[in-house]
Amino acid sequence: MADESTKRAAEEYLAAKLSKEGQSYEDQQNREAAEKLGPAVWKWVAASVTSKIQEWNSTVGEKTFSVKETIMGDLRILCAGRSQQLTIHFDSRKLLVTIKNTARLEHEKDLILSVEGYSTSSGRDARLMHHKDPVNLDMMITGELRVLAGLSRRAN
Repeated sequence: MADESTKRAAEEYLAAKLSKEGQSYEDQQNREAAEKLGPAVWKWVAASVTSKIQEWNSTVGEKTFSVKETIMGDLRILCAGRSQQLTIHFDSRKLLVTIKNTARLEHEKDLILSVEGYSTSSGRDARLMHHKDPVNLDMMITGELRVLAGLSRRAN
């Protein structure tokens, strides 16, 4: 009887060890994917923001928003007739995208999104995450532009 319980305990230990090693390997692979694909994710963010601004301006029929890339590579979005601005910064070392909107209420903090790798059926990919949830970039950009334009974040 003692031999059976010892064997079971040893098997549980081995399973836990293998699970921990597997998770450690998965975390390492995800980190490497994020580091490798981070610049591509940033390009996708920049293209999405620019596209959303062009869509907004063409819908309105005037240049409500203008977007400029700073010397540091950040995106700066200005709204015509308003002093506030939206700044989007990519930190390639920390793999973070920070969104600062000066039109937000004072108690609202900057949005900090992380670039994280993940496993797919065809290998690895990377995406933006906020509080461990994937980001719907289209909806997030629209909300930030609404606030910058002086509207509520969501349409009623």
